[in-house]
Amino acid sequence: MGSVASYFGQLCGGEEKKEEERHLRANDRPFNLSYNYANNAIKTSKYNIFSFLPCNLFEQFRRLANAYFLFLMLLQLIPQVSSLSWFTTAVPLILVLSMTAVKDASDDINRHKSDNQVNNRIVNVLIDGELRKEKWKNVQVGDIIKLENNQFVTADLLLLSSSEPLNLCVCVCVCVSCTADANLSLSGEVRCEPPNNRLDKFKGTLTLDGQTYSLDNDKVLLRGCTLRNTEWCFGVVVFGGPDTKLMQNSGKTTFKRTSIDHLMNVLVLCIFGFLASMCTVLAIGNGIWEVREGSVFTVFLPRDEGVNAALSSFLSFWSYVIILNTVVPISLYVSVEIIRLGNSFYIDWDRKMYYPKNDTPAQARTTTLNEELGQIKYIFSDKTGTLTQNIMTFNRCSINGKAYGEQLCLYKNYGKTERVDFSWNRLADPKFMFHDYSLVETVREGNLEAQAFFRLLALCHTVMPEEKKEGELYYQAQSPDEGALVTAARNFGFVFRSRTPETITAVEMDRSVTYELLAVLDFNNVRKRMSVIVRSPEGKVTLFCKGADTIIFERLHPSCNKLKEITIGHLNEYAGDGLRTLALAYKDLDERYLEDWKQRHHEASTAMEGREERLDELYEEIEKDLLLLGATAVEDKLQDGVPQTIEQLAKADIKIWVLTGDKQETAENIGYSCNMLREEMRDIFVVAANTAEGVKEELQNARRKMCPDSVDEPSVIKARAGLFWLQRTETVQDEKVDGDYGLVINGHSLAFALEKNLQMELLRTACMCQTVICCRVTPLQKAQVVQLVKKYKQAVTLAIGDGANDVSMIKAAHIGVGISGQEGMQAVLSSDYSFAQFRYLQRLLLVHGRWSYLRMCKFLRYFFYKNFTFTFVHFWYAFFCGFSAQTVYDEWFITLYNLVYTALPVLGLSLFDQDVNDRWSFQYPQLYTPGQLNLYFSKKAFVRCMLHSCYSSLILFFIPWAAIYDTVRDDGKDIADYQSFALLAQTCLLVVMNVQLCLDTDYWTAVNQFFVWGSLAAYFAVTFTMYSNGMFLIFTSSFPFIGTARNSLNQPNVWLTIFLTSLLCILPVVAFRFILIQLRPTINDKVRHKVRKEALPAPTPRRPPARRISTRRSGYAFSHSQGYGDLVTSRKFLQRLPLWSRQAPFTQTDSPLAQNQPQHYRTIAEEPEESQSP
Repeated sequence: MGSVASYFGQLCGGEEKKEEERHLRANDRPFNLSYNYANNAIKTSKYNIFSFLPCNLFEQFRRLANAYFLFLMLLQLIPQVSSLSWFTTAVPLILVLSMTAVKDASDDINRHKSDNQVNNRIVNVLIDGELRKEKWKNVQVGDIIKLENNQFVTADLLLLSSSEPLNLCVCVCVCVSCTADANLSLSGEVRCEPPNNRLDKFKGTLTLDGQTYSLDNDKVLLRGCTLRNTEWCFGVVVFGGPDTKLMQNSGKTTFKRTSIDHLMNVLVLCIFGFLASMCTVLAIGNGIWEVREGSVFTVFLPRDEGVNAALSSFLSFWSYVIILNTVVPISLYVSVEIIRLGNSFYIDWDRKMYYPKNDTPAQARTTTLNEELGQIKYIFSDKTGTLTQNIMTFNRCSINGKAYGEQLCLYKNYGKTERVDFSWNRLADPKFMFHDYSLVETVREGNLEAQAFFRLLALCHTVMPEEKKEGELYYQAQSPDEGALVTAARNFGFVFRSRTPETITAVEMDRSVTYELLAVLDFNNVRKRMSVIVRSPEGKVTLFCKGADTIIFERLHPSCNKLKEITIGHLNEYAGDGLRTLALAYKDLDERYLEDWKQRHHEASTAMEGREERLDELYEEIEKDLLLLGATAVEDKLQDGVPQTIEQLAKADIKIWVLTGDKQETAENIGYSCNMLREEMRDIFVVAANTAEGVKEELQNARRKMCPDSVDEPSVIKARAGLFWLQRTETVQDEKVDGDYGLVINGHSLAFALEKNLQMELLRTACMCQTVICCRVTPLQKAQVVQLVKKYKQAVTLAIGDGANDVSMIKAAHIGVGISGQEGMQAVLSSDYSFAQFRYLQRLLLVHGRWSYLRMCKFLRYFFYKNFTFTFVHFWYAFFCGFSAQTVYDEWFITLYNLVYTALPVLGLSLFDQDVNDRWSFQYPQLYTPGQLNLYFSKKAFVRCMLHSCYSSLILFFIPWAAIYDTVRDDGKDIADYQSFALLAQTCLLVVMNVQLCLDTDYWTAVNQFFVWGSLAAYFAVTFTMYSNGMFLIFTSSFPFIGTARNSLNQPNVWLTIFLTSLLCILPVVAFRFILIQLRPTINDKVRHKVRKEALPAPTPRRPPARRISTRRSGYAFSHSQGYGDLVTSRKFLQRLPLWSRQAPFTQTDSPLAQNQPQHYRTIAEEPEESQSP
């Protein structure tokens, strides 16, 4: 309602008032509707039933050629100018406009369907004291709605209450994990910030029963997320529909066109200029001829009254505009649309891109961008759900110097190793898989170190258990890493069963044990570790600690040195396999020391100055002289074939940038797993400064290390592009770098780097690196990075993602690819292409994209060649017909040349041709690089095509003209007439065009053969029919060439002329190509030569990633947020009060430290420190 009102307000000249603060009342629709807030309906479609026709026609006539043909059609309505009927242009133009309109309508109908699908989802809304089912589009700001487990979040909600005993709500989204702490009543008044795109920030207040409570980002659920592990929750709608943070981050839907489309617009403009110059030359020739020779012909060709040489010259100019219009034939655009449609079907039908597990085929959601897939230079990829499955598995571990789990890593194939049987453990998770029996035997034999190892995993965490039925345990983990480790401990006999703020209950080898939880020393990005202090039933006090191996090793007792060296060897091996490692240690504590430490902790936590520093000192003090237990190795499971795909794309000289919302260590681990980051890289730069000056210094230092000779100012080439050359472009030149480098940059640093004064520095440094990983980035930052590369590199970009937070990036890139994953369909609905697995990207680009680009370029080169040749013959003929605008060919040949005689052969070439098959394309990814450099079709290629056409037209006109000049038949009759010459010229033209097509065809099919021979057969059949006596008797004025075919084509000299003309046109082309291949062979020539000599390569086997010994180890391997220690120890959650407690390792409630609220998502200015890669 609000959006409609604002629309009509703008329409009537009123200015929409900018919202400064949002004020709403829960469950009070009349009050909230008075503010005209937008409802929850979304709209991604472009047209409606009334706007479609005018808007679509306006868009189509923005294409220069369409406007040109409309002008041409109007010109043909003038009898004094036109020598051709108006419908010869009107029919093809209407056909083109209709086909494009149908396609656009179909695309927009699909958008309407997807909008309706989302808008008509059902949700429970509290109305008049009872829950009623309402459609999403009818939900209003202020409504209280109920969500259930696995439901999408309807709008941006303020969380009121949930089913969890601690009121913990886990909301799954790449960017946001939402929690709330209060069971608020179902009334109240909210004042908050206006709609904005900041996902990491929310400010507001809730007034309830006369008291005011602060609201922050932790109490908000965002649209686009999915409710997980929570039976139900209630929330009040704060922002709806277009005002939600998801839609504010989505970016605008732009009409995407390929670089070839833009080039064709420029070329069409050049052709218009060339056409105008040709017509001007011929018009001047007409004026001169009329003055010098025209008076001689006025006896039998009298001029119309008032027509003199000047007027005749003017009229002949427009007549030649009509006759020579075939330099830009309307059939070009029809053919381009057909080719794109056909190549789109190939993607839809490709069984090798079909994912049977989810019954998901690849889908080309747009038909206008296929050839752009063959020109990609930069790929921007999300991580979670795109490169990874977001599934963590406990694969290997090192306990007391012995490594376990090697068998799985050796084979990488579950089918070749026997899965461990955990049937002896009644509480084991049946989905857990492990493949080393020796570890089970070690634990069951009573090995103390192994049992302490899994005891630590069962106790040191922030996981919440749920047991709905006896023995059926479900873990709600804030990070999948923690869930994997706790599940591993569960299966090996140490089952985490339940917890309270003061206790943890575990089942240890079928024996229930309750530990007193004395303290939780929570994780943060600086500590990179977490610890718990527990007291066993026997009264023994122990500190269990897990964290980044480098951090733990610094705090070990000297007696662990030998064990540490052995464990380091295992960790290097695990890191070499791309696993996420974690070190485990413990320490027995003395009761008297603990009491003293607790007292000093209380004093530190109540200090008014230096509180954080004093607390850190206390943590450091107690977490030292630890005894090493071992290390874990968790695999963040990649999707199948991701490393191989990235390797193939890198060989094709495609640069891949990963833009993820995850923390730095997680992103780095995946970078190593995917072979994007490699040990052999000379250096990997980490940019994590908190100020603009710091970011600039780090970027400059990295650039100077890669290229010591690099100058301060970038090398920028300024040029003009676009239609009429009105668009100014700036291209930053690549700088030469010796060796491979990587760049990792954090989100807060990226925010500074994207500012105008640092953009160039970021771009220069990043483009010098082989791999770029951006961590903790917002959806808007993803789009800004893409736009930066588009603007200053003038390269074709592709963005690929699977979640709602990737939509803005997908829309910003030239090509958007959506993965049908576990995070809904938002990315797919905004994408140009979609499929189920990242590995299909290499087939989309290296096979379909390359073939589409190759076919389109061949089509354009051939199409311009055949039409320029056709037109130039008219130009030469003008010098022999007194510049009278007479056509050299029969009018029916002119009509059918592009529509019938040459249409199907070139379509066959454009739909079926391939230089090498798909296996060779994978074998040699370097075949992809010519597309990135625009080698197959460019302005230079167009000029070469024109010169080739000029040569061919000279041969095709003057050889037949010389051969038929003063020539007689075998019986002595004269055949040197206009009609016989026209027939000979058009026959020579058609034969040469087909032979040239055969030379351009690399891959012959039965369809190609049928089209080529069929078009020649159709030509002769139509010619003999139209030049027959019967057609002349029926339509005398329309078919004047009676008997020409049978009288001319039965003469040997006519066929000899056809052969000679074809030979002179084709022989230089063959010779030139032969010499070029010998002297300057392209990568395509080399591979095709190899194809002829070698057998077809076998399909590439799925090999395990190569083992490498790594000196780099993981940091803290958790996608973990600070503050979850408070969640599991705070009594205040059980009391359901709207207050959070900060890091309070003890359950003292009198400590003012408990009043500090943790910030999971901080603004740039507030971000104090970020973790460094160890």
